[in-house]
Amino acid sequence: MELGPSGFPFEKYVAAILQHKGYVVQTDQIIKGHCVNHEVDVVATKNREIFMVECKYHNHTGIICDVKIPLYIKARFDDIVQQERETPGSGLVFTKGWLVTNTRFSSDALEYGTCSGLYLVGWDFPRHESLKEMIDASGLHPVTCLTTLTGKEKQRLLDKRVVLCKELLQNRQTLLDMNIASNRLEAILREADTLCK
Repeated sequence: MELGPSGFPFEKYVAAILQHKGYVVQTDQIIKGHCVNHEVDVVATKNREIFMVECKYHNHTGIICDVKIPLYIKARFDDIVQQERETPGSGLVFTKGWLVTNTRFSSDALEYGTCSGLYLVGWDFPRHESLKEMIDASGLHPVTCLTTLTGKEKQRLLDKRVVLCKELLQNRQTLLDMNIASNRLEAILREADTLCK
């Protein structure tokens, strides 16, 4: 919930989780549709299949992903597919549309999304492949999980597009550039290391 206010850190986070699962990912792609161009959050490729992954981020508890979101995603997916059908070779040939959210789906959203052929991933859906389970399995935790960072420090990292704890472990200079005292810096890195194991 602290990854906001913009959705970009969540998109980067979802891309990292999919990459960990063996997908080749690209973020922020502009794809030509039949009617309009679409900014696709994540293009994920695996086993010759190409997936259009749209991320819906909410930064308040209690919000659910209602039926309007999968309706909107399906319409965008169909517009892109129609463009490729009418002008073969004009763009990516998507196999399936995905909707990933950090919250839960309403019953109508689940019913419509599943019926329309979208692959839905929510905090607790689907069973054994939910966002929560993917996070636990990957060990990829966002910097917002770190209790040793202040809220302002977390936001500064997100503004610098540093989303994952492992990114801090790979580049401690990021924390040094924020003028964090060495004793705190070591505590932050220890906590990040513990989370990533």
